[in-house]
Amino acid sequence: MPASLIDQGVTLMLVGMGTVFVFLTALVIAMSLMAAIVRRLTPAPEATVSDEEVAAITAAIARHRNKHS
Repeated sequence: MPASLIDQGVTLMLVGMGTVFVFLTALVIAMSLMAAIVRRLTPAPEATVSDEEVAAITAAIARHRNKHS
């Protein structure tokens, strides 16, 4: 017995949704792997701030506050 038009439509829909699901899952896995590789290869940033930078930032904030008050 030949498949009806609705059966063919449902089959096509399931195949299409399955294909999209598999592709998006593969994309998420690939992006996670790439992020892990980049995190491993890039050096950690140094979080040290010099006294001169702190003084410059403090002076800039004080000047901004005095200017706008």
